[in-house]
Parts: sequence; C-alpha cells; structure tokens
Amino acid sequence: MKNNTPASTSIYNYQERDIDCIFEKLEQNSKSKLLYQLPTGGGKTVVFSEIARRFIEQYGKTVVILTHRKELCTQTSGVLKKLGVRNTTITSASGNFKPDYNCYVAMVETLRNRIKSKRINPRDVGLVIIDEAHHNSFRKLMGSFKKAIVIGVTATPFSSDISKPMKHHYDTLITGESIASLIREGFLAKPQSFIAEVETNSLKTGIHGDFTVSSSNALYSSPALQELLLKVYRENALGKKTLIFNNGISTSLKVLETFEAAGIPIRHLDNKTTDDERKQILKWFKKTKDAVLTSVSILTTGFDEPTVQHVILNRATTSITLYHQMIGRGARRLPSKKTFGITDLGNNIQRFGEWEAPIDWQFVFEKPEAFAKQLQYNAVGNSSVQSHGMSAELRAKFPNTLEMAFDVESTYQEVIDTEKKPKTVIQESIRQQAKMCMDNAETLSEAIALAEALQPEIQWRVKEYVKCLDHASKNYKDWLIEDYQNRLKGLIIKLFSKVKSPLAGIM
Repeated sequence: MKNNTPASTSIYNYQERDIDCIFEKLEQNSKSKLLYQLPTGGGKTVVFSEIARRFIEQYGKTVVILTHRKELCTQTSGVLKKLGVRNTTITSASGNFKPDYNCYVAMVETLRNRIKSKRINPRDVGLVIIDEAHHNSFRKLMGSFKKAIVIGVTATPFSSDISKPMKHHYDTLITGESIASLIREGFLAKPQSFIAEVETNSLKTGIHGDFTVSSSNALYSSPALQELLLKVYRENALGKKTLIFNNGISTSLKVLETFEAAGIPIRHLDNKTTDDERKQILKWFKKTKDAVLTSVSILTTGFDEPTVQHVILNRATTSITLYHQMIGRGARRLPSKKTFGITDLGNNIQRFGEWEAPIDWQFVFEKPEAFAKQLQYNAVGNSSVQSHGMSAELRAKFPNTLEMAFDVESTYQEVIDTEKKPKTVIQESIRQQAKMCMDNAETLSEAIALAEALQPEIQWRVKEYVKCLDHASKNYKDWLIEDYQNRLKGLIIKLFSKVKSPLAGIM
C-alpha cells in the first residue's frame, strides 16, 4: 500500500509494516475485530490515527475513536490534525455527528449517552478504534457498532478483569515491534534498573486481585519506607527529573512532605487536582531540570514528557498493564537521553520480569487464564489475600444470586478513569444489592428483611469506599451507612411496585 501520509508527519518502517498488515486483515474480512499491540512509547496514537486517515481515504466511511480520558481525546485529535484528518471531539458540551466531519474522537460515556438518546446513529460508522482497549468500560459500546470494523489498541493485550478476556471481543491479535527491538533501533531509551527489596506481606488484595489502597497506604506511608524511598532517590536519581508512582493519595502526600523537608523540588498530583493546578504543575515539571513529581493514578496514560530521566515505583501492583504504563513514562528517547532509570520498591520486577524482557503476547491473548495463574504464582509470598466474604448463613439467604461480590476499589478506579462522580460507586452497589433482594424474595417484606440482613456487607462496602476517598471523616462514614440503607430500602420499594404483582405486597 502506498504511503500518502502528509510530509509533516513521519511514519516509521515498523509502524508502516503494522499498518499494512492491519489493512490486509481488513480486506480479508469486512467484519474484522482486530486487537493491535504495540509497547508504550512505540507510537500507538500515530499508528491508529494513520489507520483512520487511510480508511477514510480508501472507503469514505465515518471513523470513531474511543478513549477513556479527556487528555487522550485532546492528544488524539491533535495527532489526527497533523496527519491531515479533519476531526472533531464529541464532548458533553459539543454537538453530534455532522456532515462535514468523517472522524470523531469521544469518551465512552459521552458517546454512549448520545447513542441512547438517539442523537447519534452508530449505523453511520464504518470503523471504531478503541484506545487502551484493555479497559473493560469499552464493552458497553461494542454491541452498538454491529456493522462496523473494530480495532482495539493496547500495549498489553490482557484484560483488566480476567473474567472478561479480550479474546471474547476480538478475533485476531496483531503484535507490533517488541520493547527490546525498539530500544535496539533507537526508538526507546534503555532502562537501568535498581531494586530495593521491600517486605510486602502486609499488603492485601481486593476481589479483582490488585493490592488495596488502604494496605498500600499503611505500608508506604510508614517512616521506614519513607526513609528508604529518600535513600534510593539520593542514590539513583538525585538531580534527575523523576516520577514517583504511588497507590494512595495519603502516601503521595507523605512523599511530598518528606521530600520538601529534605529540600528537594517536588510537587504532587492526583485525580482531585483541578485542571488549572494540573497545568501549572506539569508546566513547572517540564521546565525544572531536577523536578520530582509524585502522583497517584493520573500519569499512567495521556501523559508524555520525554525529559523524564527516572521512574520510581513506590508501590506494588499485580497489574502487568499498570507496570508497563508506569515504566513507559520514562522510556521516551531524546538525542540527549539514551537511557533512563527505574527504581522498584514493590518487588514488581521480580513479579513481572524486566520491563524490556520478551513476552509472548499471542499466548497471553489466547490463554489469558493460564497467564493470570502465572502472575498469581509470581505474587505468592508477596502478599496476603484479603479475606472478605459473606458468612455461610448470610450467603444461604440469596440462593438465586450467582455473583454477590462487589469490588469497591476497582469500581472506584473505573469511575475515576471514566471521569464520573465518585458517588457512582455507591449507586452501583445499591443497585446490585437491590437486585439481589428482589431476586430472592416473594414479598416486599421479605425483600426488606434481606436488605436489613445485608447490614454487615453494607458497612464493609462503605468502609472500603471511604478508604478510596482518603480524607473522609468518621461522621461522613456513619452518615453514609445510614443513607445507604435508606436508599436501598427505597429502591426496593420502588422496584417492587413495578416488577412484582400488586398482590405480593407486605404480608
């Protein structure tokens, strides 16, 4: 296929090979659902933007690109414009599909709402490109584009929820250049790893497997770990532009306090930082040669600062995706930067292997359960599993319910990633428990009795939710438990009047 890319934008040879391979697959199957893997720093946005350009040029059909963060929407729209693709971003304040555009960039929830309100017709779309496709939030929209070709793009083709493997949504995986090859060819900087072993037996894991914020905060905010962090920073990264990744806001704020006391230039970012503050902090970080930026779940995607010289993993994770994303923030190559440093304080390199080590992504895609077991095996001895579960007596009250678990922390993270309000977590939890009560009761009084029996579970869920908020007071938690119980009963009464027979009232 001839490359007619505008001269102002370079498509590298390895990217060109991947694009040609993808179009060959599309020509073989007009209903393709392809998953494309390329390492962080390999130029995924450029690749799928060029795919969009050529698809429009070749087929004349509308392209929709889905992301899960505002920053990614803006970044993608900018790359498309550089490639000569006339596009617009669909936001809560912007319009719908327009005759003079054939490429749209949107966040999942925004587009979903437009489709539900029938302001956008998904049948008009010929190609859907999903950025960071390992996120499960995209599943909500897959069924809306039944006639469109779907291309998912990710650095790690491994679902964030093992119960929802990516092979259920994509037919074929196309793998791009490896990290080692991109380093060898001069596209990525070469890592230099420093490992400080940390005793992580106190860490707990949530239902979906990653370490909880509360147990991470307790460990990494401790004086001993703060002292170790400062020590390894001085040994490995002093004077270098450095990113520090944490699992909790309390920990990151403690890092800020510790480094400020040591006279080190540092700023803190988390998902509660306002847009204006974020811009000011990132501007400071860019222009300050020896700046340190400590953060929580905010710089793993949609952030590109090539001058980062060192990355400190001040946390443990069981997510290989997060592991690659964090390290990838320091891997951008510059003429003056051929290497970068990694300091691991969470036994992550031991768990996943060196960042640049080869991974058989085809095996991961085709056998996700087996790969997950490997990761779990590697994590054994590094953590204790959080033993939260219902008593057998309570479980027996809900024989018609298969799935009673609710991962508060993972739901909270997904809510933040999709830029919804935190209280959405409580709303989803209440809806789930209301359905449990409805499914296992014949009368309204029985349903309300089941809701009252759930009080220990409700208290646990609220406690976990409050931990995610970090700074909520005990009074707020107590109020929230009472409000939760009242809203659960109210929803059951409302649903019962609609679903159940009028004769099945309170007996």
